[in-house]
Amino acid sequence: MGRVTTRMRVARVDKGQRVIQADTVVVEEPLEIRLDGVPLAVTMRTPGSDIELAQGFLLTEGIIADRTDITSIRYCNSLDENGKNTYNVLDVSLAEGVPFPDLGLERNFYTTSSCGVCGKASLEAIRQRTRHSPADDTVTVAPDVIVELPETLRAAQKVFDSTGGLHAAGLFTRTGHLLAVREDVGRHNAVDKLVGWAVEQSHLPLRETVLLVSGRASFELAQKAVMAGIPVLAAVSAPSSLAIELSSDAGLTLIGFLRGQTMNIYTCADRIGSSQ
Repeated sequence: MGRVTTRMRVARVDKGQRVIQADTVVVEEPLEIRLDGVPLAVTMRTPGSDIELAQGFLLTEGIIADRTDITSIRYCNSLDENGKNTYNVLDVSLAEGVPFPDLGLERNFYTTSSCGVCGKASLEAIRQRTRHSPADDTVTVAPDVIVELPETLRAAQKVFDSTGGLHAAGLFTRTGHLLAVREDVGRHNAVDKLVGWAVEQSHLPLRETVLLVSGRASFELAQKAVMAGIPVLAAVSAPSSLAIELSSDAGLTLIGFLRGQTMNIYTCADRIGSSQ
């Protein structure tokens, strides 16, 4: 398995003085996901929780509905120049009866650590593919629970403390209990790892939960929440206009600028009740 962090020499400048010293940086490597040997997607990710990442990606793209749609996931022999396995290629075998996705132009996935999958399908296509509608979830969450979530997530970020270069996604209950947290160089990968954890634990749909992400709330993250049946998505930074549109359309509560005691609720505000 690849390393999550690595050490590199850097020139540090402090008050005009330059010193050469070691620095811990986060590792970013490609992960290729194959279906029965056929390349499906390449994502730039931080190594670790790769099987969860693959499962979460397949679910949030509407290819699988739960763990029973997969018969096996294994690393392929992808060798580097020294003949060692890079563990950067996963092959997933779909269960009998699970439709193989169309691998035409619209299914040539390439993701980056910053923007997720490029060239997303339309909102109508997302509506047709989701099997776990957030609109059916009547959960309410108190504001005083929501405002405590960033501090809880930050305290659970183990790798961030040493690198400062990782995003995090945390899954919480309506009372603020942290169910799981995942870190990655890409926000979308961190969310896919969380959803993949839920797939592995047979926790889908993720009803009565809150998904908190570091950074902004993009269309990709809103889409992943919708596909997993998560009713509340919160971000410490701004949402995009398309994320707001999708959230409103799908019945997802979208919260942005969650900082200190303040937040903006962009859609489905009735789920955020009164503080006790």
